[in-house]
Amino acid sequence: MNNRRTWLKQTGLAMVGVGIMPLENFAIPKSENIIEDKNDLTLIRLQSNENPYGPSTLAKNAMSKNLNISNRYNWEMLEELMEKIAVKHNLTAQNILLGAGSSEILNLVALYCSKKTGNLIIAETTFDYWTVTAENAGLKKIAIPLTADKKNDLAAMLKAIETDTKLVYICNPNNPTGTICSNKELLDFINEATKKTTVLVDEAYLDFTNQPSLSNLVKENKNLIIVKTFSKIYALAGSRIGYAMAHPDTIMELSQLQFSPNASISVVSAAGAIASLKDDKFVTDTIALNAAAREYTIEQLQKLNIPCIASHTNFVYFSLENYNKDFFNQLTENNILGTKIYEEQGKWSRITIGTLKEMKQFIKALE
Repeated sequence: MNNRRTWLKQTGLAMVGVGIMPLENFAIPKSENIIEDKNDLTLIRLQSNENPYGPSTLAKNAMSKNLNISNRYNWEMLEELMEKIAVKHNLTAQNILLGAGSSEILNLVALYCSKKTGNLIIAETTFDYWTVTAENAGLKKIAIPLTADKKNDLAAMLKAIETDTKLVYICNPNNPTGTICSNKELLDFINEATKKTTVLVDEAYLDFTNQPSLSNLVKENKNLIIVKTFSKIYALAGSRIGYAMAHPDTIMELSQLQFSPNASISVVSAAGAIASLKDDKFVTDTIALNAAAREYTIEQLQKLNIPCIASHTNFVYFSLENYNKDFFNQLTENNILGTKIYEEQGKWSRITIGTLKEMKQFIKALE
């Protein structure tokens, strides 16, 4: 609710500003310009891997302008968004399916793969909240332990595929560990695994890396689905925009599970997404700001004898096994939202990388 109230306030202010200010062509995130709930200035949100620098001014201006046409359905704008996403990935609109965040897409894939009973294979630990849909639909979840360095164990996952395996899920980079599979390892895995079952690759955090998307593979491979989101690098988490990239035949089957294919994104959200795709400067600067704050955080955690996993994302995974204070109580007392213990062995937790100012407050809270 706080995020929703914040967004409403921001768009309201943007509506006032758009009448007296020219539309900015490019927006550069300011290092300390965190978007906050004005009723709760002291709360530091390091819980959900949100981007603290946005949405970009270009996106906000586009969203505020399009509030005036929210009385109309969104067909034309969604077609434009799909075309622009397709161009970005050298695909066609027939390779794209839109959803209200990548969560909707993940749910659709779960339903798609559970048409027949069987199982799905997933890492332990990874982003698995969506798998409840698959389990409720009848799929048995098989969790494959991570490697010692907290990476997806692709060899073990490949070996675990059975005749009734309907889906293998790979989050790359992985959430919550922040680790990444090498491009070659992942390509080799996909080439073998998709001969036997559907592979879903979640690229929610790939934009924070130099690794290319695997989207080009969906042109020919009907058993590969790539899912991406505007929530992270583009800072549109509250606007709920995600999409799948797959072979046109697979997209067609997935779309049949939506009441109205591609229609769950509002005019305002679509406008923000279209504008965001034009704002390369915002993306570049967000990556740089995130990297600087992440480097500082890891360095300071290690000084506190808190081991960290090298991260390729906007969050850090660390062990609290040697930390003598009550970590979560320290966060609460300092008005910081964190997450939880993901792995009891080693007491592994995750923290989102906020602004550098926020991360300094986070470290101070632990000292």
